[in-house]
Amino acid sequence: MIRFRITKKSERSRARLGILETPHGTVETPAFVPVATAASLRTLTSEEAAEAGSQLFIANTFHLHVRPGEEIVRNAGGIHRFMNWKRPLMTDSGGFQVFSLGFGRDFDTGKFSKDRTAQGGLPEIKRGRNPSSLKITDDGAEFRSPLDGRKLFIGPRESIAIQEAIGADMIFAFDECTPAHASRGYIEHSLARTHRWAKDCLAAKKSEQALFGIVQGSHFEDLRKESAGFIGALPFDGFGIGGDLGDIKESKREMFQILEWTVPLLPDEKPRHLLGIGYPEDMEPIITHGIDLFDCITPTHFARRGVAFTREGRLNLRQKRFLSEFQALDDTCACGVCGAYSRAYIAHLIRAREITGLRLLTYHNLFFWNTLVARLREKIARGEL
Repeated sequence: MIRFRITKKSERSRARLGILETPHGTVETPAFVPVATAASLRTLTSEEAAEAGSQLFIANTFHLHVRPGEEIVRNAGGIHRFMNWKRPLMTDSGGFQVFSLGFGRDFDTGKFSKDRTAQGGLPEIKRGRNPSSLKITDDGAEFRSPLDGRKLFIGPRESIAIQEAIGADMIFAFDECTPAHASRGYIEHSLARTHRWAKDCLAAKKSEQALFGIVQGSHFEDLRKESAGFIGALPFDGFGIGGDLGDIKESKREMFQILEWTVPLLPDEKPRHLLGIGYPEDMEPIITHGIDLFDCITPTHFARRGVAFTREGRLNLRQKRFLSEFQALDDTCACGVCGAYSRAYIAHLIRAREITGLRLLTYHNLFFWNTLVARLREKIARGEL
């Protein structure tokens, strides 16, 4: 189980400092949670991720279920031993893969779609419609493995069983992530299903792991508040807030509006986790809205595409101009990469498709993000945030 203590509340915003105690150590909150999808932060060892300041990871239940299988992880002694990560760990529920393998694949959308229906973009998804490649029922989701085509089924009980076998400190209830171009009727039906699944997950859990419930409801204020009230009243150990999967500019505005609606309705004494959203410029407003934990693939995803995050903004090291810049990625950064390697060298590695370049950028980005959040914690402590 976990124990969460709030050590300071801001008088200027909903920001707060806390200590999250888990069986594998403590986390100072607010905290950024790197995504270790398949029990790995790509290009880095677990030791390097810890050196870069990472306090905890979130791994992906669906991907570990498909490969190598949760029984292999269990037989290894659990995910901590399997990946040699000695710090706290979370696993998501697999609910996002229901979206990404379903409507996400149908409409070629990821976390954010490019256009809203009202802007002449994606067609509205009506109640009762299923994606072409999977079937969502009140029991769960039926689909085929993207690896070998075998039939798979994941519902709330299956998700909990998989997460218990994986063995993370904190796990999430199974939910349905909905695209922004779904109709209100679809969202209402989906939300009722997510709420039933939340109760099913609580009933199914047999382990001592901490279980987080997830608030959904898309961009509808009344549905978000209904979900926050319903999920917040259940005996979860913490709460996740699912993002609205719309176009990126509109969703950022709505994301903060959703936090305004939902955070005040959740139990104050329990941790709040914003799922799968965030850029450096989003960290401060996310935290001032009362979020304790947030995960995102951005620092590692961008690193593998040759992009470094710095105080100057993003640097695309694939560009030829960086071959003549012999300074550090960020001369204010204290990471080992900035202390030893130049932009020119890293740009050379990226252009030559050397994996070392991806490793150096991943380490720097992770260090940069963790340092940024640590500075925001300091600002809360000083009463500046």
